[in-house]
Amino acid sequence: MVTAAAALLCLGMQAGPVQAARGAPGFPWDDLFGTRPHRAHKAVRRSAVPLPKPRPAEAPAAADAPAAARAPVAAEPEPPAAAARPQAAPAEAARAGETARPAEAAKPAEPPRPQLSACRQALTEEIAIAPSIPDIHGAGGCGGEDLVRLEAIVLPDKRKVAVKPAAILRCKMASAVAGWVRTDIAPLAQSLGGGISNLDNFDSFECRGRNRIAGAQLSEHGRANALDVRAFGLANGKSISLTDRSVPRDLRETVLHSVCARFSTVLGPGSDWYHEDHIHLDLTERRNNYRICQWNVYDPLPHVAPLLPAERPEEAPPREVAAKSDASKPDSSKPDRSEADRGKADEPDAAKSDDAAAPDGAAETKPQPTKKRRQSRRL
Repeated sequence: MVTAAAALLCLGMQAGPVQAARGAPGFPWDDLFGTRPHRAHKAVRRSAVPLPKPRPAEAPAAADAPAAARAPVAAEPEPPAAAARPQAAPAEAARAGETARPAEAAKPAEPPRPQLSACRQALTEEIAIAPSIPDIHGAGGCGGEDLVRLEAIVLPDKRKVAVKPAAILRCKMASAVAGWVRTDIAPLAQSLGGGISNLDNFDSFECRGRNRIAGAQLSEHGRANALDVRAFGLANGKSISLTDRSVPRDLRETVLHSVCARFSTVLGPGSDWYHEDHIHLDLTERRNNYRICQWNVYDPLPHVAPLLPAERPEEAPPREVAAKSDASKPDSSKPDRSEADRGKADEPDAAKSDDAAAPDGAAETKPQPTKKRRQSRRL
């Protein structure tokens, strides 16, 4: 009987899946042994895995293949990120643009570049090497705008005249100095020693009062509108000082006329003792275009100094002793008196002897001895 039950149990287990698939009811004793009919699951769809292509017949053997070929076959390259990512929706693109706009607005706007003045545009590298520098605004009104650093002046033949040291000037003042050197000084120096090579800058921009006096009115040097010139050098190594009296007078007068025609203020020797060793040039604007040109061109110094009296010898006697000895000696320079003059000179002595013997009343008729002495002196 046990054998019959085991046989029926085996048949029930084998028929269970088939009946479950067909929807047939199970055996009543399925729950007796704790077994439940199996439920059919949905079929799982498996994706087809790509397989490598077959090896071609003409391929070399595995031993002869390079190391790169023996490496395991990599998977197929993935599509690019741009193609893989789905395109963003229009709403998302609009949001991204809105977030980018505040970032762009947060950046500070670049300041507009200052426009170059007409003077700056005209003062090109063909005229002068004068780079622009920032504006200077110092205490007491010092400084200015449209400033340049005048380093050299370019002559028409492309030669450069160095400004030693470089001068800080306003553009108009630098342009005037460049024109003066190019037009007036360069031809003048060409006949002296091969042309001009440098310009001696004694002073340019300096925040100070006039003549460096404390509390004085602001100098044009403080406005970067003045230049002090002491000399200019020649190509042969010589230096021509504008205030040197040994320099030919006609040369200095030529320079005087050239600067007074170009600059509104010219101060040199004779103006005051502050400008005895250099020439001050500036472009001060005054009423009615008033100009100041104070520069005395002095005559050259004599080549030979005038003769001086010889020194008194050491063996000479003192001056007092020499005066007494000279007085005691007869004056040989006077001519000898004649006998008549001697007789006249002896008359006073005779009169004196007569006066001594004569009475007192007769003394009135006698001449005064002082008068006779004066007459003898006149002779």
